[in-house]
Parts: sequence; structure tokens; C-alpha cells
Amino acid sequence: MEIGISTFVETSPDVHTGEVMSHAQRLREVVEEIVLADQVGLDVYGVGEHHRKDYAASSPAVVLAAAAAQTKRIRLTSAVTVLSSDDPVRVFQDFATLDGISGGRAEIMAGRGSFIESFPLFGYDLDDYDELFDEKLELLLKIRETEQVTWEGGHRPAIQDLGVYPRPVQNPLPVWIGSGGNQESVIRAGLLGLPLVLAIIGGRPVQFAPLVELYKRAAAKAGHDVSRLPVASHSHGFIAEDTEAAADLFFPSTQAAMNVIGRERGWGHYDRSSFDAARSPEGALYVGDPETVANKIIHLRKNVGITRFFLHTPLGTMPHEDVMRAIELLGTEVAPRVREEISRWEAAGEPRE
Repeated sequence: MEIGISTFVETSPDVHTGEVMSHAQRLREVVEEIVLADQVGLDVYGVGEHHRKDYAASSPAVVLAAAAAQTKRIRLTSAVTVLSSDDPVRVFQDFATLDGISGGRAEIMAGRGSFIESFPLFGYDLDDYDELFDEKLELLLKIRETEQVTWEGGHRPAIQDLGVYPRPVQNPLPVWIGSGGNQESVIRAGLLGLPLVLAIIGGRPVQFAPLVELYKRAAAKAGHDVSRLPVASHSHGFIAEDTEAAADLFFPSTQAAMNVIGRERGWGHYDRSSFDAARSPEGALYVGDPETVANKIIHLRKNVGITRFFLHTPLGTMPHEDVMRAIELLGTEVAPRVREEISRWEAAGEPRE
């Protein structure tokens, strides 16, 4: 069971002071957070790609490369790379470079992305949303398969027997598919034999179990070894020594962030009752003391089959020292609890809860 952190490197206004930190400051902070995550034994750190004022990381590979030189073991991934509006050649080159700097710890999490700002920015038509992703994923996988590339599609100039460099340390360079729970994307990942990441940020996580089974059936049908295909989840959360303290610290920025996105997408108002319902044992918020969060992750593994868990923190802007403490607790207290229980449970061959 792998456990790590994901972040969107947000620079939204501080809910208490109204101040907005600079992109530069938040970028420096997140590098410190990745370094700490490595030191406390976490397995993976993911940085999301966004192209708007309230997010600082439009180039995850650059952020991760800054941390790669200061870390030793932690795996470094995008979360996600918005492949539909990116050039697969540059994506591969960026992450192959990161792979070299890190000594073979880079990963790509490819997805459509839940924000659309990159499409007009790079001159793409939203009417081609799905077609762009399919075509560019095909090219990305072609590049990682062979050094000399010959390829032709409908949205990017053709490549005729050209080399793509540098080549990564890992062969193949890991490519995961990020999905918000769309059945088609889950089936595509399975048919291609690519690891799957599910964004579980609402509802009941156990409701994602049928999607995991659908993914595995598609992979098996395509002839892939299902036992070698990991499934990850990404969920919002926060850890402190005391559960109520964790909730009180995490709620203000979560409410602000959810309501900004909610206004853009027509969602209802996010209030404390919504938050508290989501942090219940069956909810999708992983907020509490180490024991509470560990138990929810164990429950997710036993009932959904997740083999890698990303705690997405912070959500919105939170004090750097609070985020650092949450990362420390995840690595030193939550992760050992989860790994020990999962090892015991699997060794005993116990049924699902």
C-alpha cells in the first residue's frame, strides 16, 4: 500500500487575512513539502497542472525537478498532466528529464483535467475535448515504446522516423490514467493496461468499487496481468493530533475553495454540514487524527481495492507550518498504521469488511 500527497499549489486568498501569497513563495513552499514527505517515508508526491491565477504550478515537471535534487526515495508524478492541451513530445521529454534527475522516480498521470483554461490558452477547441486526449495519449505511449517515432494524427503535425530525447531511466516510463469516475476512461485504462487513478472527492468512496472491478475486467479481457496493475485514489484531507482540531483547521480554506469552484460550475453552497458529512466514516474527506485517517484508508483498501492513496492537502490556502505538520503525521503515524494492518489482513486472507 503506497501513501502520498497530491497538491494543486494553490494561491487563493487567505481566508483569515485576505492576503494572497505570491506564486514564487508557494512554489518554494511546495518544494519544502515534497522534501519533508520524502524524509518521513511517504511513497509518492503529485503536483497538478493548472493555468489560472489562483494556482502556481502550470509546469509540474519543473516543480518536481526542483524537489528531485533534494530527495532520495519518493516518487514524483504529475496530478494530472492535461494531455489534451499539451504536446506529448514535450511531456515525455520533460518527465524523462525528471526521471534522469531523480534517478528513476518520475511518473506521468495523464488526464483530461477538470479545468478548461488550457484549451484557449494553447489554441485548442473544446469541441475536440475527447478526440484530443485519445490521439495524444496514443502518441505519448508510442514515444515511450520506441526511440525513433513515426506517427500521424489529426491535431498534431506528423512525425516521420524522428528520435525523442532524452530517454528515461525507467523503461517504460510509468504513465497512469487519471479519471473522475467516467466509465469510458476506466475501461480505456484497463484495455491499455495502464495504472488507474480515481479522483474520489465526493459521495461515498465504496461506490467506486464497481469502477475498479470494471477496470480490472477490461484489463483482463485485453490480456493484461491484473495483479500487476495498481489502482490509486486521490481525496481531500488533513491530519492533526486531534480530530476536531484537524476539522477546524481544514474547513475554512476548504469551504472557500469549494465555493469558488462551485460558483463556476453551478454547485450548491458548501457549508459546515456538508463538510462534516463528508468526513464521516463513509464520506470522501480524510480529515482527523492519525488513527481516524488511517482507519478510513484501510477501509478504502479493503472495500474498493485501492493500492495507492493520495491525500490531497492543502485545499485552498493554509499556513505552511500546518501543512508540514500534516505531512509529518501522514508519514510517521498514518502510513505505518495502514501498512501494518494491510499486511496483517492480507497475510491472514481475511474477507472484505
